[in-house]
Amino acid sequence: MKRLLRLFKKIRDKDAASSWKLTYTGFKPAEEGLREALCTLGNGYFATRAAACESAASRIRYPGTYIAGVYNKLPTRIAGRIIFNEDLVNCPNWLPLSFRIEKGKWMVPSPRRIIAYRQTLDLRKGVLNRKIRLRDRHNHRTTIETQRIVHMAEPHHAAIRYVIVPENYEGWITIRSGLDGGVQNSGVARYRQLNSKHLRAGSVGTFGKNGISLLVRTSQSDIKIAQAAKVHIFSAGREIRPGHRILVKENKAIYQEFRIFVRKKRRYEIEKIVAVYTSADSNIRDPLTAAVNSVKNAHRFQTLLKSHQHAWSVLWKKFDVQIAGDVFSQKVIRLHIFHLLQVASIHNAAIDAGLPARGLHGEAYRGHIFWDELFVLPFFNLHAPEISRALLLYRYRRLPQARKYAEQNWYRGAMFPWQSASTGEEETPLIHLNPLSRRWDPDFSHFQRHVSFAIAYNVWKYWKQTGDLDFFLRYGAEIFLSVAKFAASLTQYNFKDKRYHTEGVMGPDEFHEKLPGSAKPGVTDNAYTNLLIVWMLIKAREMLTALPSNAKMRILAKLGLDDKELLRWEYISRKMNFVVNDEGVVSQYDGYFRLKELDWEAYKKKYGNIHRMDRILRAEGKSPNEYKVAKQADFLMIFYFLSLAEVKDLFQNLGYTFDRSSLKKNYAYYVKRTSHGSTLSKVVHCYLALLLGKSKDAWRLFLDVLKSDIYDSQGGTTPEGIHTGVMAGSINIVTKMFAGINIFEDRIRISPNLPKNWRSVKLRLRYKGRWISLSVAKEHIEILIRGPQAKNFLVPVEIHGKLHYFRFGKIHRVSLKTRR
Repeated sequence: MKRLLRLFKKIRDKDAASSWKLTYTGFKPAEEGLREALCTLGNGYFATRAAACESAASRIRYPGTYIAGVYNKLPTRIAGRIIFNEDLVNCPNWLPLSFRIEKGKWMVPSPRRIIAYRQTLDLRKGVLNRKIRLRDRHNHRTTIETQRIVHMAEPHHAAIRYVIVPENYEGWITIRSGLDGGVQNSGVARYRQLNSKHLRAGSVGTFGKNGISLLVRTSQSDIKIAQAAKVHIFSAGREIRPGHRILVKENKAIYQEFRIFVRKKRRYEIEKIVAVYTSADSNIRDPLTAAVNSVKNAHRFQTLLKSHQHAWSVLWKKFDVQIAGDVFSQKVIRLHIFHLLQVASIHNAAIDAGLPARGLHGEAYRGHIFWDELFVLPFFNLHAPEISRALLLYRYRRLPQARKYAEQNWYRGAMFPWQSASTGEEETPLIHLNPLSRRWDPDFSHFQRHVSFAIAYNVWKYWKQTGDLDFFLRYGAEIFLSVAKFAASLTQYNFKDKRYHTEGVMGPDEFHEKLPGSAKPGVTDNAYTNLLIVWMLIKAREMLTALPSNAKMRILAKLGLDDKELLRWEYISRKMNFVVNDEGVVSQYDGYFRLKELDWEAYKKKYGNIHRMDRILRAEGKSPNEYKVAKQADFLMIFYFLSLAEVKDLFQNLGYTFDRSSLKKNYAYYVKRTSHGSTLSKVVHCYLALLLGKSKDAWRLFLDVLKSDIYDSQGGTTPEGIHTGVMAGSINIVTKMFAGINIFEDRIRISPNLPKNWRSVKLRLRYKGRWISLSVAKEHIEILIRGPQAKNFLVPVEIHGKLHYFRFGKIHRVSLKTRR
């Protein structure tokens, strides 16, 4: 019996360890792009894809380094017109590090040279490890081990430890290290017809006996990007000082070569320490000098590794979600947390940058900021609200541009762009390439006005969950009320039906850009847009009530809001129009019910993957505007952000009836007509399935959500960049729906609904400046509260409808058995 227990413990320990690691064995060229994206290392300031340091860009590998907020805009003549595209710039490649034996070729791992291959991303430590055995054409066999970090505590630093072990030879080898500014943006096949050379040559140089530096600048935004690197070589614990160094200088690159004599089976360690700075960094006048000085004073690799791992351990204490009983879910949830913290982290407070929808992991969507932060910020609110604040301040700084954008489109208030980058101008491309038809089609997605409502929603949730009064008074109220003013200006009153209407907008669906046969973009009375307008105008009244009188007068005067305008907001919130059929199904927009049905089974049989039905239909000479087919179901997405009770009240206030049975009918109607062309779609459908008690459907959808990036289930999208929204969405499902934890202004509510194979979920979260540790199991809940203890302050926690008040510093255990 004891032996079985020891064996069981050993298996569980092994499973627990594997849930912290993403491991690949065997070199598979077709999967290298996906591995590069999923094993990207970053720290919120910059990130670097997991490309082999021995290789430049090729059809297999794509080294990419992306610095938050570094964009550049270029013109391209295409499809008979000149268009401008602003891209997150692929910055100089700091990785180059390789060697050659005698006068042979530089070592590049390739399928015919690799004997063994293993790559592991250590999520707990933030380290990328790789071990390969190579054979060259002279049968020299070499083991290479690498460790790579992008330092989480020191945002400008990165480092590589590169170990060479000659297995069956000795002699002279040459080690080559470089900084390559000759890169361009070519990581997305669809964009390769576009101008992608964003970097201009600056200068290359050296310092000391082992240092090189590089300076380039972006061609339009004129941002200077500087890198500096130093190399040290060790064997048997002692530093080797090569007798000479060869420098190779190119137009936008510099390399240094060191020649050393190696003996069979000995270990030779090369340490490459790198610093990255730009002229966009705060308080940096000369990025090149900053980079050189930073590298000169940098510690050895082992010291950097130790402080880097400590920084990650601090983050994991705040952010980790522990799932007992399901290794796959645990691993993927940790992978998602890991990547979200690499896109936006503790350093964002010092950076003027938003949250790219595809992370700092690739060039998809050109590194633009969309509405995906609507899914992501709740994750940061619960663990590190200072990150949420930094991302919201990115939007606040672009509020003047949003006001200008609204005015240009004959609206009032502030209208944020669908795609944002550096300035806050609309960066949605005018045309986009359909990979199936190879045609450039018009892009009308910038008519999605709901991105402004997403920003306002994030402001509201941040204020309510954190109680950050300083943010509310200085920034938040102004953002929210500016967007509310815009929302009201979207509506027009119809004297015939005595209702307010919207037109010329798109919902999150994106497949429906306009009515069939219409030349005018946008649709009328999009349900998602209309309901959020109503929600916003009601919350605006609550926000104005919460403002101190002096602050209220200041903001009303600044925004030009008077009693007449506020009274109109009241009318709109009671008379907005919705189209509802006799069965209680809310039309996605006015005219949706008149569209043609699609033969889903025929298309599945013909194409297999039909996520992007819009592209398939257009390639067939048809239009998705003619069919009841959605990328993601507009109306259903409301319920991911607003509770059923809130929606019920909103509709009742408008004179419509809506309840749980109505939600069931709407879910049943739209789920059959949705292709899930967006990864966010299955997040929302999973959430709703759980809300409606459809546990089997929910679990299937949850697994699809988990697989979407780690298995690249959409087929070729993840290698171009991760999906931040779906990653945060998966964590939200675990927290809000499975663990059942919801944060309200006046209480924490817990109603667990753990999957059958899960034993428990453990996590920490922030509540009014205090840390709450929660362990949610099937039989009981444990709660520990830490933080500044106010006199007689009790934390209200509602568990399955019963309200409890818990004190600080004590573990409170509540049994759930009585409920069963």
